[in-house]
Amino acid sequence: MTGSEATPHDEQLAGLSYPRLAARTRQFLYGQPRTVSVSTDGERVTFLRSGGPADPVHGLWVFDVAARTERLVADAAALLGEAAEDLPPEERAMRERKRESSGGVVAYATDDASRIAVFSLAGRLFRVGLGGDGVVELPAAGPARDPRPDPAGERVAYVTGGELHVIETDADGKLGDRLLAGEDEVSWGVAEFIAAEEMSRFRGFWWSPDGASILAARVDDTAVPRWYIADPANPAQPSVEIAYPHAGAANADVTLHVIDVATGERTEIGWDRARFPYVVTAGWDDSGCVLATVMDRPQQSLEVLGADPKTGEVQRHVAASDPVWVEVTPGTPALLPDGRLVWSDGQRLTAGGDPVTPPELYVRAYLGRTPAGDLLVEGTIGAPEENHVYTVPIAGGPPERLTPEPGWHGIVTGGPTTVTISRGMDFSGARFTIRDSAGNVTDLRSVAARAPYDPRPQFARVTERRLPTAVVYPSGHTPGTRLPVLMDPYGGPHHQEILAVRGAWNAAQWWADQGFAVVVVDGRGTPGISPEFERAIRGDLATPVLDDQVAALQALAAGHPDLDLARVGIRGWSFGGYLAALAVLRRPDVFHAAVAGAPVTDWRLYDTFYTERYLGLPDETPADYDSSSLIEDAPNLTRPLLLIHGLADDNVVSAHTLRLSSALLAAGRPHEVLPLTGVTHMASGETVAENLLLLQADFLRRHLTP
Repeated sequence: MTGSEATPHDEQLAGLSYPRLAARTRQFLYGQPRTVSVSTDGERVTFLRSGGPADPVHGLWVFDVAARTERLVADAAALLGEAAEDLPPEERAMRERKRESSGGVVAYATDDASRIAVFSLAGRLFRVGLGGDGVVELPAAGPARDPRPDPAGERVAYVTGGELHVIETDADGKLGDRLLAGEDEVSWGVAEFIAAEEMSRFRGFWWSPDGASILAARVDDTAVPRWYIADPANPAQPSVEIAYPHAGAANADVTLHVIDVATGERTEIGWDRARFPYVVTAGWDDSGCVLATVMDRPQQSLEVLGADPKTGEVQRHVAASDPVWVEVTPGTPALLPDGRLVWSDGQRLTAGGDPVTPPELYVRAYLGRTPAGDLLVEGTIGAPEENHVYTVPIAGGPPERLTPEPGWHGIVTGGPTTVTISRGMDFSGARFTIRDSAGNVTDLRSVAARAPYDPRPQFARVTERRLPTAVVYPSGHTPGTRLPVLMDPYGGPHHQEILAVRGAWNAAQWWADQGFAVVVVDGRGTPGISPEFERAIRGDLATPVLDDQVAALQALAAGHPDLDLARVGIRGWSFGGYLAALAVLRRPDVFHAAVAGAPVTDWRLYDTFYTERYLGLPDETPADYDSSSLIEDAPNLTRPLLLIHGLADDNVVSAHTLRLSSALLAAGRPHEVLPLTGVTHMASGETVAENLLLLQADFLRRHLTP
């Protein structure tokens, strides 16, 4: 079944304003399936779902493919009982890295055959049989996180503090906990800050295919600078110390080790760590060898290494370099049964060094192989607002698109069963469609709320660069009525705003209904078009990004005469907040008011992996840092500017806003600052999320619609 169903929560949602409704439903995601996996035999689909549209607590569910029925196998609320979900600090930090604001079971891991699943809940460790066995709490040595069973489902490894442990059955048939690796001041089995924040590597240990060994990361961050996050509203509480590798500073020292689970013996994987300090991907290939991607600090060279787990000796599968930067496509590297390596040169997929995808297919991810041996990829041909699943013949030939409907699609497979995950403009939320070997089609049940809007952004490609754009008008807008413009970009690397997905435009429609024509532009630096388009920001995070916003706005105005370019506001968060502040500081002739949320104002204060990719090392390219930062622009402010920042933000620390505010004060430039006590980079609390929208709307109305 698709769409929403009546739930006891509906009464709680009736009559709520859009800001409150969106906050309470987590942008209408609560009650929707998520985190789907399929057993290798295709007999069961495992997924997470909360109890209703306003319920943040997720449980673990199993869908029986043959019977076409679902059942709840782990009820987080029942397991917690009356106890509050008090997260260990390490788990709270990792959820911040993942932008995870839900509760209950937010992640799980299964054995190869999906017979069991393990998960942590408020630091407690649980195992559940997916075939019908009940939930068992395992005897963890401390608050557990990232538990993972071995491929056979016989043992469970997990991390507590900075130690890697394993739980197994002893000779007497009793479950026992054993320390595998741990040291003072050093962490084992965890992803360091920049791996989780910037590389999308959230794991720090990996079981071998035979379950006899674990590949584990050893993370020594003693050389990383210590920063301190205080809570000024509670001066009696001590500051929180974090290891923050800001641009130009020392990174964590990361090494990889194979640990024999039975004996505890360790073998270090050897590579030139002085040249390649970053571990971007790690794991095992199907033959039982270690497979890892390591990268140099300038991010202009990388190597894909295979390693003998017994000796630690490595061989180089791929060496890649680029004068701008090198990319690692999600899902790669991977080894095919014939020994060829699946890799990407930035946009095209290769097998054994030979291209297997055409140049017009922008590959976003490698998903694996079909039963016939062809390759499965996600990507885009010609329409960056869409994402589709393709099969690519391994022997050559044109790709076949498996997702015919417009929108944004992904796929998860297991044996003969597939789950297609689709989002589009013609329906709310996401559809999770199961297809089995007999051709039966079933949608996973959703109990998510429907958004009150049916937004219809008008998409267009403009300027000679064919920038992706959209314009959203108020509901019932009468042509000929001039409107103030609100530009609502992100505008930075790794993220698109222009998506053919209805849910992506709910907030824009609300903003439009406040009396604005909302304009969104994906300029240079954003993904989905070409590597050259993304790399145009190397050495300058300001000029090309801002120029594209201006050029797109002016081009759109030619076809949208109701856009009043004498009243243009801009708002954004994170990189979008940086762009909003940049806009009023450098182009006050175009932008008349700005709201900058959690902005990066001085790139020397942001992390190494992200910042140095685009601006280099600050000691080597100081001019690039100066020209891309905002502090020196403070005397130029002539337009209204509202700065918003969470004081508990450990990603873009509040020093960014405070330093810009100090510079503005020193220059005698009026501005407004809204500090958010106890709020992180996500700003996800219901009251905070609602009132942030309302306060921003009030600010923009005051300055754009007198």
